[in-house]
Amino acid sequence: MRYSIFSVNDHHPRLPRTVPELYAQVMRHCELAETLGYDTFFCAEHHFHEYGVVPDPAVMLSALAQRTKTMRFGTMIFLLPFYNPIRLAQDTAMLDQLSRGRLEFGAGIGVLEHEFTRWNLPFYERRDMAEEALAIIRKAWTEESVTYEGKYWKFEEAFARPKPYQKPHPPIWFACHSKRSFEYAAAQNFNVSQNLDLDTVIAEKFAMWRRLWKEAGHKGPMPRTFLTREVHVAETDEQAIEEAAPYIVQAYALGIERLQRTRVGAKGTEDTPTNREILRIFEGATTGIKFWLDNGLAHIGSPETVAKQLEKAHELIGFDVYCGRHRFGEMPSHLVEKSIRLFGEKVLPALS
Repeated sequence: MRYSIFSVNDHHPRLPRTVPELYAQVMRHCELAETLGYDTFFCAEHHFHEYGVVPDPAVMLSALAQRTKTMRFGTMIFLLPFYNPIRLAQDTAMLDQLSRGRLEFGAGIGVLEHEFTRWNLPFYERRDMAEEALAIIRKAWTEESVTYEGKYWKFEEAFARPKPYQKPHPPIWFACHSKRSFEYAAAQNFNVSQNLDLDTVIAEKFAMWRRLWKEAGHKGPMPRTFLTREVHVAETDEQAIEEAAPYIVQAYALGIERLQRTRVGAKGTEDTPTNREILRIFEGATTGIKFWLDNGLAHIGSPETVAKQLEKAHELIGFDVYCGRHRFGEMPSHLVEKSIRLFGEKVLPALS
């Protein structure tokens, strides 16, 4: 199993920390994680709210590539409908070259409707847009030139340069929640990631994806699965809960109030069974740390407790990559760094 660090890179105006200071903190956390044995760093892309200070993850990851030596890195996720696919293929290939093959390409369709509205893009066509974009990106990475005519993009002999360092291309991860996304990922032989569902639900979805992948008749090893959870480690269970409690309820709440006061608003997802469950979890997550712990959405405690929580989750879900979000809400940087250090020094050895 591989262990990763995850950053949403949210910036909270109530804090005295400036945006350059936030970037510096994230870089410092990554460098620390690399020395402690974490395998990978992933960051999110968001727009138009407090999560929106990394609108172009390739820029952030290019800086990280120069600050690290062995750590792999990627996005969870590039929001595919927001990009010209040839441009994204070139930018990420350049990033893969700069890092000498350390890029993990995480992609998805997006779930926040207000981001699409503010980009003047059709929210309910995002899946078709994303799938078309990803088909073009793979062509740009692997073919001499791209000639393509689709519903959303048209290219005539586009000579995408450079090609990726990794052959045939960087590993592709697809963020999945709905059955259709898992069906698509299984058919395309993609790695899959999850973050919002309960452990039991994720276990069922991953099992479905594995079955579909086998039925597709792919050759070679099965792709990997990825779980993201909020995590905070302290010297004792009581101290960890005390330190995390004021901030974890902010993980999905900060910035929403400002959006709700705007004309466009903060509408987040279409009305489907999958998204109704996501909204239920969002709402419960703002009620207090008990909801997080009772539902396995966060791993918080002493190193011994967190190791046991991860072992239990892994036994149920069978994920290949565990991605911990150590910084959430307005948690001070020194607490984040302490959690990363304790996880690396005490939790990782217990799980090896």
